[in-house]
Amino acid sequence: MDYNLILPVVLVLGIVYAIKSVVDGHTRRRIVEARGSEELVRSLLAGDTTKRRLAALHWGCVLLTLALAFGLVDLLGIDRVTPGAIALLLGATGLGNVVYFVLDRRLK
Repeated sequence: MDYNLILPVVLVLGIVYAIKSVVDGHTRRRIVEARGSEELVRSLLAGDTTKRRLAALHWGCVLLTLALAFGLVDLLGIDRVTPGAIALLLGATGLGNVVYFVLDRRLK
């Protein structure tokens, strides 16, 4: 594994996420300091809670289908990277996203 490539990518992603978190926090703080209505503050907090819950559902669906696909790859005895193995993993990712979409629609 080439750590000379992975380290800068992870570092950039970490910096971008940190900047996004600071900007989001600063925006929320300014809304509260500007004496935004109580209803607006509650809706912001409720929206964040809902977003976190749905993100967990999304990644849970995707990772579950990927785990099933990796299990299927192992059961089939595929030990090399082939177009079929890649298609199976990409299909599982797509299926996980579709399952999330259906569950999200039913929850609303």
